[in-house]
Amino acid sequence: MTLPNERSAPAARIRRPRRATGVALVLGAGVLLSLSGIVLRHMESAGGWQIIFYRSLAFAVAVFLWLAFSYRTRVVHAFTRVGRAGLIVALSLGLGSACYVFALLLTTVANALFIISAAPFMAAVLGWMVLRERVRPVTWATMAVALAGIAIMVFDGVRGGRLLGNLVALGTPVSFAIMLVALRRAGDRDMIPAICLAGVVGAVLGFAMSDTLVISRHDLVLCLFLGVVQYGGGFVLLTLGARHLPAAEVALLSLVETVLAPIWVWIGVDEIPTLFTLAGGVIVLLAVVVQTVAGMRRRW
Repeated sequence: MTLPNERSAPAARIRRPRRATGVALVLGAGVLLSLSGIVLRHMESAGGWQIIFYRSLAFAVAVFLWLAFSYRTRVVHAFTRVGRAGLIVALSLGLGSACYVFALLLTTVANALFIISAAPFMAAVLGWMVLRERVRPVTWATMAVALAGIAIMVFDGVRGGRLLGNLVALGTPVSFAIMLVALRRAGDRDMIPAICLAGVVGAVLGFAMSDTLVISRHDLVLCLFLGVVQYGGGFVLLTLGARHLPAAEVALLSLVETVLAPIWVWIGVDEIPTLFTLAGGVIVLLAVVVQTVAGMRRRW
């Protein structure tokens, strides 16, 4: 990376505000996304499928209104352009979102978030298998380290009766990896309509699996907050911030979600992670940081 000199100073002055904006947006996204666990812990009686229905419906409506504002009379055309790749994005993200909610309900927030943070490695493996993308030796090495950390947390889940939650949590990074591969295949097409459809998928799942959609007003407000502010707002900020930063730096800054989410439930509901969870989580986070920094150094 070159240092600014007299010739590059004007360019540096232009880029620096954009980078600062990108960092602020991605960090803001991480803060919003980190609130899911503490909000779910304050639900009164709503079940997982009810939460998924209202959260996904609120998210789909919010994204659709954004698309309607952006595309105006061509909004229907935007949906028809997503193609098969868009349908894969919608299905994978919709299913992954359902896994995410149930993971937070069935295991500790720390366990779920640390396991989900391994998503970049699963995306690398799937990209290698499907798209024949080259996986660097450092990625294979950090992936092995991350798997060791996940194994520690799964073992702890077996001891603590949270095995199902840990296994469900693994469904989220797998779904995320499928979504990323589909996005790469989509090329330059706008996939925001597909993200909106993911909300529809989640809402249909929640509707089909729920015995009743009647929930308290308190839980309904929390579900709407999760869909519009926590999930929708977080996604919008992350998308806007990613325009100003390299993908590797976005991935690194996004780890603020994984760090903050366990802290909120620790402070708010006294949910203290076990020693095994913390040890496995630190191993996974270190692996992700090493992988991300290696990608950034390669760009420099």
